[in-house]
Amino acid sequence: MYYLKRKPQLFLLHFAGGSCYSFDFLNKYLENDFELYPIELPGRGKRMTDNLIFNKEEAIKDYFDQIRKLRNQKPFLIYGHSMGATLGLSVANKMKEINDRPDALVVSGNPGPGIKGNEVKRYLLKDTEFKQELRRLGGVPEEILKNNDLFDFFAPIMKADFEVVEKDNFIEKGIVLDIPICALMGDQERTVAHIENWKKYTNVSFDFQVLSGNHFFIYDHPTILANAINSYSAQPIVAKTLQAN
Repeated sequence: MYYLKRKPQLFLLHFAGGSCYSFDFLNKYLENDFELYPIELPGRGKRMTDNLIFNKEEAIKDYFDQIRKLRNQKPFLIYGHSMGATLGLSVANKMKEINDRPDALVVSGNPGPGIKGNEVKRYLLKDTEFKQELRRLGGVPEEILKNNDLFDFFAPIMKADFEVVEKDNFIEKGIVLDIPICALMGDQERTVAHIENWKKYTNVSFDFQVLSGNHFFIYDHPTILANAINSYSAQPIVAKTLQAN
């Protein structure tokens, strides 16, 4: 007798300025093992006509509402990069509150809430300084930074997202999940030394890995990232060892 594999759901939460298309590079590594749901905040991608969000609580609620509508009876995981990691923690906690907790939270490009790695409020920067900061972070094509029309289109989206996470509202303080957390960061990131900060947000298992690269190291290590996510697809209690490329 043959049984179809029960694919868990995987909800992907994008970084500042990202969209539902930001994780397309992972499709070929994960689509055989998960039902993929790259969701996005309003004002970009498939939600271009919706108003941007400038408030963290509203962003969390938006993601939470989307996931609730997409949920089925299968297990699920949440993965978020950078801004998506911060929001993912609160979203996972809200899912826990309605007795529909994810099997794990996988985060990248983020040392966890409570760590201040950038004293500059990027959403308040003038265009010249903002472009310099985006170049430092990486991930934004140079053609966008050099083309005024393209920059004028994308800058409000990116600044809105930075405003969501950079306002001083540490609402994650006190959150402790009862699911594993796995964190990955690039070795060139300013706050990489604080990656184990994520440990305080779970009372189950915690695993982490530092990989070569800047804030957008994920594009250089898709196999490792996919393996990290896949290691939780069977609902393990203890995190598996991350595999290398």
